[in-house]
Amino acid sequence: MAIFMRNSIFQHFKYIFSRRITTTATRREKAMEDLKSNPYFEKYADRIASLQKTSPEEFLQRIENQKKQKDAEKKTKFASVDTRQYSSVLNPKETVERNIEAEDKKLDSIFKIDLVKNKDGAEIQAIWEEYHKNKEVISATIPLMIYKEIQEKMSKFPIFIFPLPRSQGYEFIMCQIYGHTVHFTPLLAYQVHKENAPECLTMVHYTELSDKGIILMRGEYDRNVLNGKEAQCLANQFQMYYNGKDSRKLQLLENFTRCPDTFKHMDLITQLENIGL
Repeated sequence: MAIFMRNSIFQHFKYIFSRRITTTATRREKAMEDLKSNPYFEKYADRIASLQKTSPEEFLQRIENQKKQKDAEKKTKFASVDTRQYSSVLNPKETVERNIEAEDKKLDSIFKIDLVKNKDGAEIQAIWEEYHKNKEVISATIPLMIYKEIQEKMSKFPIFIFPLPRSQGYEFIMCQIYGHTVHFTPLLAYQVHKENAPECLTMVHYTELSDKGIILMRGEYDRNVLNGKEAQCLANQFQMYYNGKDSRKLQLLENFTRCPDTFKHMDLITQLENIGL
């Protein structure tokens, strides 16, 4: 019985020892494969071979420590990436037959016009602001004369792009204007999906109460792509370009539409940084 047990123990240790050799050999082969993919492998090949022969365990330990360090750096590098900016690229709209130039949304679909028809512009503005106070949308009340100026530029410059600050820099958002509605789409998403690119923000200018001297604006945004502050940033930029009197911004609108060869994306970023939105 004792001899049998000793033989069993010997076989057990033999198995562990052989498995350790096999595992070590596999680790060494994998380490060499990784090293050979390094562009500097040839330069240090002799030194690596020498270390393998004299201190194989140290060789493996160094390789594994280096891999752990690279993995840690990779996690740190990508941990802060804002995945919202890729949402629209990964999730296109369903392909449907639709006409983007369809009629603008009607105010009575979201707001009871009958309740304010006897009120003046200032009262309606206060009600409009209160109505949207706790809603995840952006809104504004625009004097009619100012909107007429905006509308004139909207018809002249129906497509434009705006830079949006992101954690990794800037993302460009394209706006397309149809009637009184402004559709904002991430430029990258449009390049990938064309007409099926999802909108991240839709701003509608409601004209039903223009006889009160005001235009009501409401913007609904995709919270998977934008937050409220970012949606407001795009709306502010739109207003500054399409209603502002800054000659540099007007020139950028002109260049983008009429002289695309002279248009520079970096000029938009410069303008944004100057106004400090």
